[in-house]
Amino acid sequence: MNQLSAEYRELEQPIVFHAIGWVENQFNETAAPEVIKAVQSRIVLDPSYIDALLGLEVRQEILVLFYFHLSQGYQLQQHPRADKNRPLRGVFALRSPQRPNAIGVTRVSLLAIDENVLSVAGLDAINDTPVLDIKPA
Repeated sequence: MNQLSAEYRELEQPIVFHAIGWVENQFNETAAPEVIKAVQSRIVLDPSYIDALLGLEVRQEILVLFYFHLSQGYQLQQHPRADKNRPLRGVFALRSPQRPNAIGVTRVSLLAIDENVLSVAGLDAINDTPVLDIKPA
């Protein structure tokens, strides 16, 4: 085992993320992912990150990592979409927001860049969701 990783686990140091922006769309409460994905969303970045957008291009696909800020708790096995008629699955086999680390990721199409605002299609995060990172798909 790697000495550094064992020491890190012993210290139980928290891992801290800081939002780089947030999501804006018409959904203030959770809804079915396909419903949320069907509308255009905006990602409003903190203006200090504008320089980090260099090289992104409209029509490019990007990954948006975000924090499920309304999610509370988790179970290791869940019924998909809380439908008890569907068989239990492990949380790592699901896109559920109720996970050990409430981190979501969605592949989206970049529609426009206007200074610190990205317009995207296909994002399944709701209004005010904190955005943690953006990466090329």
